[in-house]
Amino acid sequence: MKTANTAYQICSRCLMDTSDPDIFFDEAGICNHCYDYQQRIKDKKYLSKKETGAIDRLIWQIKEEGKRKKYDCIVGVSGGVDSTYTIYKVKQLGLRPLAVHLDNGWDSELAVDNVKKFLKKLDIDLHTMVLDWEEFKALQLAFLKASTPDSEIPSDHAIVTSLYRAADEYGVRFILSGHNTATEGGGVAAWSQGHYDWGYIKGIYKIFTGKNLKKFPHIGVRNFINWAVLKRIKFIPVLDYFDYDKKEAIATIEKELGWRNYGSKHYESIYTRFYQGYILPKKFGYDKKRLHLSALIWSGQLTREEAEKQMGEIDYPQAAQMQDKEFVAKKLGVTMSEFDSIMQTAPKDFSDYPSYKKIFYRYKWLIAIYHNLKRG
Repeated sequence: MKTANTAYQICSRCLMDTSDPDIFFDEAGICNHCYDYQQRIKDKKYLSKKETGAIDRLIWQIKEEGKRKKYDCIVGVSGGVDSTYTIYKVKQLGLRPLAVHLDNGWDSELAVDNVKKFLKKLDIDLHTMVLDWEEFKALQLAFLKASTPDSEIPSDHAIVTSLYRAADEYGVRFILSGHNTATEGGGVAAWSQGHYDWGYIKGIYKIFTGKNLKKFPHIGVRNFINWAVLKRIKFIPVLDYFDYDKKEAIATIEKELGWRNYGSKHYESIYTRFYQGYILPKKFGYDKKRLHLSALIWSGQLTREEAEKQMGEIDYPQAAQMQDKEFVAKKLGVTMSEFDSIMQTAPKDFSDYPSYKKIFYRYKWLIAIYHNLKRG
């Protein structure tokens, strides 16, 4: 491997480029993300065709531990492809899931309709955590003012917390996640980090509001130890146990559940659509679509040529962007000029703010135990 120079460069195998400031390439022009993906595949034994019966053993364990309980697993649902297909597969496997949804105030009507349809079709109960809107609105606005490229961290953090809480409340140890290697097989630290860092989240809120978060659901050190270590609640990327093909998944849930497509990945949320399609590319020069399509190249679901074609397609027209911009600004309680001023502030980084990063390093042995428990 060699470090990339300051000139623009794109990977010769996938679509990742120097919009990731930390990317580097080998002599053949292949980037580190391609190699990282290969290593992740090696690290996940159940992805190997040589290990048979992995899914059968998992299902047996979940059923055994859930025999005398109303539900034997938790599945987070958003109305998107991955989570919808996950709960469809889970039901097919004979499990008794409880669907958990976080209402952060930004669900699109289409996403809500999708969730209603498949819950009724599959006869699955729903547990919804509703965030306190005024506090959450202030938190989202604080993250925008912080000028870091991770405005979705508050939602992501609350989603994980809602799943842990539901598992704890119903005495369930298994959270079956729609996160998967095939379509989400990579990440870029410069684009987003700090998702599980409560110190970072509450620090930004304090800096930009002068207040402390009181109602926001979070994962602190104590409840992390309680949930992940003592009660051994674990997240399982169940789609990794199958040959997960996104096109086939979409066709299946459209036919079997009446699911309707909402466009690009994660566009089931109005704020996520605006964040990924407008804020990131315009302010920070990042386009997460590049990473999403690269994952499909790595997993063999798209050729590089097909991915390049999709990269050039317009899936978020200018008119839709402007409509969402007005809606988001109004919902967050700022004028268009105030929002434009936020967009014009100089970009900052995760490291520019308080965080628990030093604590994470100090207790990395505990995190190692958690990852071992996830494998067990």
